Formats: sequence, C-alpha cells, structure tokens
Amino acid sequence: MSTLVGLLIGLVIGGLLAGFVIWVVSKLGLGLKVDGFGSAFMAAIVIALVGFLVNWLLSLIGIEIGSGLIGGIVHLIISAIVLMVSDRFLKGLQVAGFTGALIAAIAIGVVYWLIGWVVSLIA
Repeated sequence: MSTLVGLLIGLVIGGLLAGFVIWVVSKLGLGLKVDGFGSAFMAAIVIALVGFLVNWLLSLIGIEIGSGLIGGIVHLIISAIVLMVSDRFLKGLQVAGFTGALIAAIAIGVVYWLIGWVVSLIA
C-alpha cells in the first residue's frame, strides 16, 4: 500500500514539474501554447502517457533506442511526434506543426537541463 502511495505522490510531483516546464516553454512562444497551468499539467500527463505507449510499442516490435547522439535525435523526434499527438487530445494545448513541436521539444529539454543544473548547484 505504501508503494502505491509513493508512486501516486511521485506522479503528482512529476506532473507538476513537467506542467511547470511546459507552461514556461509556452510563455516563451516556442511552438507550443497552453491556455494556463491546468492545461499544462494535463498536457504533461497526456504527453507522459503517449510517450510511454510509444516506447512500449517500439519495444514490443523489437526497436531499442540507444543513448548517444543517434538515440538523442530519435528521442527528440519521438518527443515532437508525442507533442503533436497530444495536441489532438487536449483542448488547451496547441502545437504549431512539426517544426513547432520540434522546437518545443528542444526547449522542454533545455528547461529540464537548466532546472537540473540549478538543483545541482544548490545540492
């Protein structure tokens, strides 16, 4: 039971952080727009679910995405596609085509990197 509670708390914290990142990228006007933080939070949840399903389906058919440069590029393209697909499910999320999704995916990665860098300076 405590494992389930820990998982749910982790999901909420992760969703809040991812929602914040999506909201920040939306404010920067980089190919992604959300109506507010609630939409950003929901977008984070949908993007996580769609991303999980894409990775799961790829693993079912035997496609493994490595780390390194090629793996990073593949993850970036998959992230852009996930953003475009998530746009179809959420009313409060708008993505400006594949180019906008790609720019937003890069911006989301940069914001995550910056947050990790700041946390590493503090810790």
